[in-house]
Amino acid sequence: MRIAIVTGASSGLGRAYARQLDRIMKLDEIWLIARREERLQAVAGELGCKGRVLAMDLKRRESTEVLEAMLAEEKPELAALVCAAGFGKFGRGEDMTAQETEDMVALNCRAAVEVTRVCLPYLERGGRVLEIASCAAFQPLPGMNLYAATKAFLLRYTQALRWELKGRGAKVTAVCPFWIKTEFMAVARDTANPNAVRRTPFAMRPEAVAAWSLTMNGLDVGTVTCGPIPFVMEVGSKVLPACVPMALWDKLRKL
Repeated sequence: MRIAIVTGASSGLGRAYARQLDRIMKLDEIWLIARREERLQAVAGELGCKGRVLAMDLKRRESTEVLEAMLAEEKPELAALVCAAGFGKFGRGEDMTAQETEDMVALNCRAAVEVTRVCLPYLERGGRVLEIASCAAFQPLPGMNLYAATKAFLLRYTQALRWELKGRGAKVTAVCPFWIKTEFMAVARDTANPNAVRRTPFAMRPEAVAAWSLTMNGLDVGTVTCGPIPFVMEVGSKVLPACVPMALWDKLRKL
């Protein structure tokens, strides 16, 4: 059985990836992972291949254990893995609650790494792995401090994973887009300091991000920015001291 696995598949970018994978790959099943079962069922109904609904909260370690057991039992051929589950919160470090801090690190960092770890033994030669980071990974961001730090972690993890899997012919890509038109904004503003970032201009459609990043992954590109603004941010982070983009961002977020 040849499958793809998509986390965060109930809406937004994860949903867009599930649709795109169904369109461009020959798959028997796509395993759809997220918390909201009804939404997953709706996504499954949109696919041409079978969509297997796995309603689980990846912030909880036992969810990854369930996935690991399912993989061990069915021993599928994994053609593609997309780790799109994640969330952010606007606000300074001191604005975050203990639960927000714990959940953001658990989902954005630990869950992505653990899902990838349990999936790798089943990844076919030449298989595809996309870890959804963010252009926030390129530099520290006051007012989005913790979120940017979690994405920086995921970017570095993915870059090293790409090197580790070269011998297997795997195509591993860190996806680092700008703002995306999803539920991210509403969740990010549901915090003690929602105006820490006042505007989120030039947001991209999730379908465009998914299509472009999958195309670049197919060409074995390691880091994909999906647009001119995040590309400039990536280049700037390599030639400027961190204080420069931080100072610029600190002004822009207050406009």
